[in-house]
Amino acid sequence: MILPGLILILIYSYGPMLGFVIAFEKFKPAIGVFESKWVGFDNFRYVMEMPESRQIVWNTILIAIMKIVAGLVAPIVTALLLNEVRKEVFKRGVQTVVYLPHFLSWIILGGILIDILSPTSGIVNQVLGWVGIEPIYFLGDNNWFRYVLVITDTWKEFGFNTIVYLAALTSINPTLYEAAIVDGAGRWKQTLHVTLPGMMPIIILLMTLSLGNVLNAGFDQVFNLYSPQVYETGDIIDTFVYRIGLIDAQYGVATAVGIFRSVVSLFSISLSYYLAYRFANYRIF
Repeated sequence: MILPGLILILIYSYGPMLGFVIAFEKFKPAIGVFESKWVGFDNFRYVMEMPESRQIVWNTILIAIMKIVAGLVAPIVTALLLNEVRKEVFKRGVQTVVYLPHFLSWIILGGILIDILSPTSGIVNQVLGWVGIEPIYFLGDNNWFRYVLVITDTWKEFGFNTIVYLAALTSINPTLYEAAIVDGAGRWKQTLHVTLPGMMPIIILLMTLSLGNVLNAGFDQVFNLYSPQVYETGDIIDTFVYRIGLIDAQYGVATAVGIFRSVVSLFSISLSYYLAYRFANYRIF
């Protein structure tokens, strides 16, 4: 039963890794991998010497960390609020509404956000105009673009993680709440001393596992929303690899950047799994 899936992984996941040799060559598709000139680490040096390389790495790390933090806080708060709702119909309705954006692709959401945030006809800027605020070019202003990325990504995904935390809430022993009530604890004290400690193992687990995405700032989202105007604050490693590899046809340089990203991601994922085992007793094997 496992063999077909294993074969697919070997062909489509491990097989292409042989192409990493391109990172050490001045690769030309016309003559192939074996005939291209070997240049050693020249592609890596070229990337490190590029003036925008440090800014791109900084953008990637900063955007990813902001998304990780927002992606942890928003679903936890939402789950705690929904846990206080006693009308089951309303509670399930809210869960459905906040969960739906998770199923939409960034191609669809990108078009919607471009219309909504338009400085001329977007509904957001129209509302701002009603209160006397000048139109803001959210997707073309370096001061706003990162925050737009974080807010829209959190809005799209927090519904999914909310369900995870709601499931964690069901595992809390109800007698703990009864004991807290006997001791005179109100709803806030119950949340602080019973609910949050009961959720802490899953919070620690998801937080540590999310460290593996420290260099994954979301190619789909950024690619559909960014423009040359916001390269300074919005250009990330994945979009840089796309431009330099597929548009500029510098395949060796793009592969070198990809290897760098993969090595750092491997380290961060290994660290996250160690922390998950250390603090949440989570292990794969």
